[in-house]
Amino acid sequence: MTTQTVVRPSIVETTGLKIPVTIQGAGFAVPSQIITNDELSEKFNTTDQWIQEKTGIKERRYLEEGRTTSDLCIEASLEAIAKAGIQPGDLDAIIITTTTPDQCLPSTAMIIKDALGANRAMPIDLNQAACAGGIYSILIGSHLLQNEHMNNVLVIGAEILSRIMDPTDRSTSVFFGDAAGAVVLQKTSEGYGLLAWDVDSKLNDAVKIVGGGATPLPEGETLESGQYIKMNGREVWNVATEAIPSSIRNVVKKANLTIEDIDHFLIHQANVNIVRAALDELQVPEDKTTFTVHEYANTGSATLFSVLYKALQEQRINEGDTIVFSAIGAGFLWGSLCLKYINN
Repeated sequence: MTTQTVVRPSIVETTGLKIPVTIQGAGFAVPSQIITNDELSEKFNTTDQWIQEKTGIKERRYLEEGRTTSDLCIEASLEAIAKAGIQPGDLDAIIITTTTPDQCLPSTAMIIKDALGANRAMPIDLNQAACAGGIYSILIGSHLLQNEHMNNVLVIGAEILSRIMDPTDRSTSVFFGDAAGAVVLQKTSEGYGLLAWDVDSKLNDAVKIVGGGATPLPEGETLESGQYIKMNGREVWNVATEAIPSSIRNVVKKANLTIEDIDHFLIHQANVNIVRAALDELQVPEDKTTFTVHEYANTGSATLFSVLYKALQEQRINEGDTIVFSAIGAGFLWGSLCLKYINN
C-alpha cells in the first residue's frame, strides 16, 4: 500500500508575498483610570447585570486628562520594540491605525516617530479602518516588508474612544474604552508567518461619526455633537455575526487548512456575545480563544493587539501554533489573517 504525500501550497500562492512575515514582539498599554459598570449605572438607567449580560463588559479604562493617543502608543511601542530585540532606529516604517488621532494634522505617526527617535522610519496613518484596523495594518506592513530595504515595521492599534462618546448616550458609553497595542513585523523562515489573508467591505453607516470631514454637518448637529460616535447596535450584531465566521472560513480555506487545524482564534472584542456567536457558528470551543472585553471593553483597533498580548503573556500561544485573527470595523470593513507563529 502506498501513501500519498500532501503537498500544501506555498506562501506565495496563498498570500501573494514572496517573503514570509511574522509578528516579533508585542506591547500593550492602558490608562490607569478604571470606570466600572456601577459608576455608569449611577449615570444611566442601567445596571451592572444588564451591561454584563448584553456585552460581557465589567469595566473599561479612560485616558487621563492631559494625555492623548500618542502617549499610549509610545508606551506600547517601546515594549514591542524591546521584545523584538531591536532599537527604535532600526524601524523602517511605523503604521498607526486609529479613529482618534492626536489631531487632524500633523500626523500622529510622525509624533510617535519623533518621540521614539525612529529617525529613518516611514510614518503611515491609517485613520478610517476603525476596529478592522489591526487586520489592515498588519497586512499593509507585510507588503512593505517585501522590499529588500525594509526589515522592521512597527504596527500600532490605538483608540481613545472616551473622547468621542456622547456623555448622555448609554448605548455607546457602556461599550467603549481606551487602549493601545503594538507589534513589530519582521521577515521570517519559509513555512512560518502569514499564511493567508481575507478582507472584504460593504458601505454601511450603522457606526458613524458625521463631523470632522469636508461634508457639512447634518441639520441638528453641532460641532461638538458631530464628533460623537453613533451606533446602531442591532445592525452591528447582524453584520458582525455573519461576516466574522465567513471571513474566518475563507482565510482557513485559503491557507489549505481546516478549522480544527487552528490552535487559537483572536477575534475583535466588540462584545463577548458576538465572539461567542462566531465561535458557535464555527463549532470552536471557547478554550481556543482569548477575551479582553471584560476588563477593557471595546477598544476599537486596539482589541486584536490586546488579545494577542494577553494570549502571549499567558503562554496560550506557543512556537509553531497556527493562529487566526479576525475583526470587523465601522464602514463596514472586515477581514482575517492566518499566521503560523514563530519567535525569530
